[in-house]
Amino acid sequence: MSATEENTNMILPCVLVTSCDSEFKEEELIKQIIGSETLPQTSERDGTVAWYPWTINNKYYTADVRLCAVPNTYAVSSEIAQSMQAFIAYFDSKVTDGLEKLKPWIPVVEDITPEVLILVCDRTDENGVTKHEAQQWCLGHAFELVELNPLELPDEDDDFPESTGVKRIVQALDANVWSSVEMKEGHNQGFGLMSSLVASRHNSRRCQDPPSSSLPEEGTLPNDTAEQRENTTKADRQEDSVVDAMTDLDIQELANLTAGDADVDNFERLFTKLKEMKDKASSLPHEQRKVHAEKVAKAFWMAIGGDEDEIDGLSSGEES
Repeated sequence: MSATEENTNMILPCVLVTSCDSEFKEEELIKQIIGSETLPQTSERDGTVAWYPWTINNKYYTADVRLCAVPNTYAVSSEIAQSMQAFIAYFDSKVTDGLEKLKPWIPVVEDITPEVLILVCDRTDENGVTKHEAQQWCLGHAFELVELNPLELPDEDDDFPESTGVKRIVQALDANVWSSVEMKEGHNQGFGLMSSLVASRHNSRRCQDPPSSSLPEEGTLPNDTAEQRENTTKADRQEDSVVDAMTDLDIQELANLTAGDADVDNFERLFTKLKEMKDKASSLPHEQRKVHAEKVAKAFWMAIGGDEDEIDGLSSGEES
């Protein structure tokens, strides 16, 4: 069976796109992501949900995915939940309660844990949702903020300017390790190492996650003690989820860069990525920052062909 036939028989990964702004439809953002003024023909339509086929095609790989326009949480089917690998939410930043409308989506995202989480608006607004407020929300929920038309653009004199707008959204999707990925010739080895590592990290995390159930288990503690412990555990998991999501995104982007050709352009992109990672991690508490650095360093070491046994016993708390 050919790779193409295999892909048609498997459930393609889903990029869920939703809008919490009644004046901005999901399809408008989808058109910007695929770089077209018109939408492709839907591959499927189920009530208010529309599925649009899209092939991610970059220097390193191709991947068939589905851009899924979902207006609200009630429209999330089991098929969407099982295939969602990215979640992109648009909100109205012109109103002060713009972020409040995202609340119904938080339990869904926390339950499914897609690899890519992006919060989108036209631009933050001092009279609505400020940039600081949006960034704090993103930090608390492990999202990345993308303004489609930011007021402040990167400095043109900067040797390594950051990407903004829909270009940044596409970059984040490019950096994901999709289940439908087909590597291009000459880029298999480095990306394969990283794909395996990312997959093992996701599988490990899912195995560690406790089953979501409201039923008490045998031998549970009295209500007050159990609730206190549950609240503490939940807070710890939320903090860890921020680090895990940031680490996953960093590892996925390093996957592309370390698998590339040894040319000046690729080196500059790698240098820029490392700088971004340093700046991003600096916002974390000290202990989380160390964990983030250790995991990314291990991933990078494996990507360049290092032996995992050489660094397996190392941690920030051990002497070298």
